[in-house]
Amino acid sequence: MNEVAKVIPLHTDAAAKPSRSVSRRRHAIDTEQFGAVTSITERIEESNPPQSLAEGIRRRVSKQISGTADFLRRRVVGDYHVDEFGFDSHWAESIFLPAFRPIYDNWFRVEVSGIENLPLHGAALIVANHAGVVPIDGLMTSVAVHDHHPLNRPLRMLAADLLFETPVVGSIARKAGHTLACNPDAERLLRNGELVAVFPEGFKGIGKPYNERYKLQRFGRGGFVSAAMRTGAPIIPCSIVGSEEIYPKIGDLAPIARLLGLPYFPVTPLFPHLGPLGLIPLPSKWYIEFGEPIYTDSYTPADADDPMVTFEVTDHVRETIQQTLYRLLAKRRNVFLG
Repeated sequence: MNEVAKVIPLHTDAAAKPSRSVSRRRHAIDTEQFGAVTSITERIEESNPPQSLAEGIRRRVSKQISGTADFLRRRVVGDYHVDEFGFDSHWAESIFLPAFRPIYDNWFRVEVSGIENLPLHGAALIVANHAGVVPIDGLMTSVAVHDHHPLNRPLRMLAADLLFETPVVGSIARKAGHTLACNPDAERLLRNGELVAVFPEGFKGIGKPYNERYKLQRFGRGGFVSAAMRTGAPIIPCSIVGSEEIYPKIGDLAPIARLLGLPYFPVTPLFPHLGPLGLIPLPSKWYIEFGEPIYTDSYTPADADDPMVTFEVTDHVRETIQQTLYRLLAKRRNVFLG
């Protein structure tokens, strides 16, 4: 009973990186070899579906009880790992992601494409548009990557200081795998071979008014590009449609925002007029598309410090996401039905 959670140190030395052609070839081979991994129990259940509603409920309750018992056992004996950033993968897979999965599947009905563009192994930096007043898009992207990736890889999110300064929320974010949006943390995660996500628009993106929806804001100073260049990690453009409509922002109560120390205090058609009911997001139909990798392993460390080079790559990433958003919006017939 004296055992505690094991702490795994991150490796700071970068492993030798294969050439771009070798990386692409290895990724293609791995993609063919690995498919979705299922357990024997899952395959038995698929071949022997419940014969009645009562049997289905009984199986579900039994599975939930068994899972809860296993979770508690591992927590009691300390059979779980926590890395130097505070990421608790066992807690994230057992508590954090399941909490948002019903919203992902049933409320936003998220459709994912381009998951094959994410590497099976090794580092990559996912760069996405940001919107929605509340950063729910980051949570939905985490579920999308974990549930659709063949190896169920976790997504390590780079988040703003405000998140970690918020009581309770900050510690939950750490346990879920989030860390501070700064170059040193980003580079350490990428050198350790993690899938990392960044939303360069920041509060300018999630706080923009509804009449500017799906128009990307400035992507900062390109810090994410320099982190990718220094580590040789590919950049994966990610385009999210649906997040702009969950809380249509039609106004901003700036005095209240300053009083609470927030970047904005939104006014939507339902909030704050309806109180807590106004906090329920509208059930828009979501699409998340991961684009083709933009490789950075041909750049030198000097390029990472060259503002002109980083601006060019940053603009390329931004334009790729913007054009993909336009394409997805052109295919969408209805905000809520898709």
